[in-house]
Amino acid sequence: MFILNASEPKELAQYLKENQWLADAESILSLTKPGEGNMNYVLRVTTNLRTFIIKQSRAYVEKYPQVPAPAERVITEAGFYQKIASVNAVQSRMPHLLGLDTVSNILLLEDLGKSNDYSVLYDLKQRLTAEEITVLVSYLNELHTRFQKTKMDDELANLELRKLNYEHIFRYPFLEENGFDLNSVQMGLQELALPYKKNAALKSKVELLGSLYLSKGKYLLHGDYYPGSWLKTDDGIKIIDPEFCYFGSREFDLGVLIAHLYLSQQDLHLITVIEKEYAAFADLNPEILNGFVGVEIMRRLIGLAQLPLQMELNEKGKLLELANQLIMK
Repeated sequence: MFILNASEPKELAQYLKENQWLADAESILSLTKPGEGNMNYVLRVTTNLRTFIIKQSRAYVEKYPQVPAPAERVITEAGFYQKIASVNAVQSRMPHLLGLDTVSNILLLEDLGKSNDYSVLYDLKQRLTAEEITVLVSYLNELHTRFQKTKMDDELANLELRKLNYEHIFRYPFLEENGFDLNSVQMGLQELALPYKKNAALKSKVELLGSLYLSKGKYLLHGDYYPGSWLKTDDGIKIIDPEFCYFGSREFDLGVLIAHLYLSQQDLHLITVIEKEYAAFADLNPEILNGFVGVEIMRRLIGLAQLPLQMELNEKGKLLELANQLIMK
């Protein structure tokens, strides 16, 4: 099994050539981090001929090595890329899969260029346009409709990674004692979170939503549709990191998208744009959609997966109360 390491370019070049991913006349010039990833070890490989992305998943979360994670998760991600490759409306918004090593859990992807993701929205100064939201919704339109199943099965079930995600979305943030002092994020946040951690009715609703998240569904989901998965490139908005993909309920992708509009304090008329542009919006279950919106807001404010939010404590308090109302509707 090959271990990816930015400090060993010669070993990487040999590995790539053994897999016929590097031409004889091609040599590595540099290895750099393409962005701030959470889950995997990711490098941008620059050669004398091109650039590409190489990604390895390990038996833990790269940003939080103390958190175990299924080591083979990039194989599922590769399965997603293979699935969508024949539908240009989806593939054109994503990198192409260039290679997969199922022994070392390594995949190669097209490099979409030195672009920034939309995490800059969390400084609360940047504004998304209606045109950008339209593009983001059009991607979900295509993804959710082009691969819709008539009969649910185990394709791209991704259950082990979903179980991990379940813990960090639906359970961990709502535990009174979870070992994570929220005051280390922002003084007063621990006390702000406590009423929600003690709210049995709220936690019961969250548990139901979590059960739905773990259930099979008919629609192919990206599974982590938030600003860190959206790239602003010279060729328009691109979508990356579908490793949490699965066939489930459409409300989950839409809920995460809408939650991050609230979290980044976007103009709320953009939600109206989503309602208009998402073709099957009238068919969605509003209780489930609102529930997923609320849970995503809460877990980003009082869970481990913190965002670089430049937000005052009182603003977080307002968002937590909004999230509570959405879940309890």
